[in-house]
Amino acid sequence: MKKVINLAPSRRHFLRLTSMAAASALAPTVLWAEQREAADSATSQAVSARIATFEEVWRTARDRFYDPHLHGLDWSAVRERYLLDATRASSEEALASVINSMLSELHASHTRYYPPYEPEYYQLSDIFAGVLRRRGLERAFPSGLISYPGIGVLSRLDMQGRSMITGVIEGTPAQQAGLLAGDVIVFAEGAPFQPVQSFRGQVGKEVLLGLRRAGAFMQISVTPVDIEPNKMFLDGLKASARIIPANGRRIGYVHVWCYAGSVHQRTLEHLLSHSPLNDADALIWDLRDGWGGAIPEYLDLFNTRAPENVKWRKPVAMLVNGGTRSGKEILAYGFKKYRLGEVIGSRTEGAVLAATAFLIGGGLLLLAVEDVQVDGERLEGVGVAPTIEVQADPASIGLGDPQLNRAIAVLSGA
Repeated sequence: MKKVINLAPSRRHFLRLTSMAAASALAPTVLWAEQREAADSATSQAVSARIATFEEVWRTARDRFYDPHLHGLDWSAVRERYLLDATRASSEEALASVINSMLSELHASHTRYYPPYEPEYYQLSDIFAGVLRRRGLERAFPSGLISYPGIGVLSRLDMQGRSMITGVIEGTPAQQAGLLAGDVIVFAEGAPFQPVQSFRGQVGKEVLLGLRRAGAFMQISVTPVDIEPNKMFLDGLKASARIIPANGRRIGYVHVWCYAGSVHQRTLEHLLSHSPLNDADALIWDLRDGWGGAIPEYLDLFNTRAPENVKWRKPVAMLVNGGTRSGKEILAYGFKKYRLGEVIGSRTEGAVLAATAFLIGGGLLLLAVEDVQVDGERLEGVGVAPTIEVQADPASIGLGDPQLNRAIAVLSGA
């Protein structure tokens, strides 16, 4: 009997297997191409968004800068010089660097772009919340609450690009942990330190900071909190009030970190009329660092020739430094001119142009929109010189604070 072999099913099976193999071989290629296309599309959208941010910052400066002639700059030519760099920017950080290089050509204070990885973005958003509500604040902060994870310090980059603390606000986790002005924060939990990002997802948890203090390396644990900027500055003002015994006298001390809003002045007046400051023999009014916003009328608090509702008629000294800016400089000018007391420290920043804020792209543009003169004098770029000069770099403030020590000596007669 002859055995019959049917080849047809095997051929169909073979063809089916071949087709499946071809499809399997093709699938990774198709998937890779789709992923590449999606990545290219995302990159293209990101580049377009960054260029749009750059262009809007440029237009806003052109249209709203306090000097319509933009200090004689060919602003269109400036745009052309920086546009290619903006197009090539590979991150929001790189874009902010390009934008700030462009804005620096205006040589004006209160003119800078702050991305959300900087605490100033949140601080200025809160300070200018009133005007920003008409400029898209709810898009940046949908919950209506302006906050960021942090520890309560002011800082700037040192020559090595590391974060140097310039101020530790009273009552904050940073003060409670023992951080000092002048500390350079090198890392957080083993990673390079970033003022906001290092604390993302870490609120309420201990974070180990590695820092340099007076040339020595040390580690400190700190527990970050959700910081509401205006509340932090106001609470810091309250927590700063104290009595410093010196040479048989009681020297009051208070630090006004921010003057944006009359609530800070009202709080100061309340502190001076209640214990312990109302029993002080003299007062140190610390206006170093932080933000401005003060108006000249605040000086009436210390002016013996002002109306009878003045709260303070005892000796007072003012502390200033290169971080004293904006409305605080106007107070320093008047305090010095009308001889209300000694102005002790170093020359103020010379940043007195009036500014407003705009939320552009993912960041905030602070822009000078009005010139300011005080009694016919222009303090922009000049600042106010102290009556008693005491130089102090940030590294020395936490370890003794020579400016504060000099004020104590002056007021105590030591």
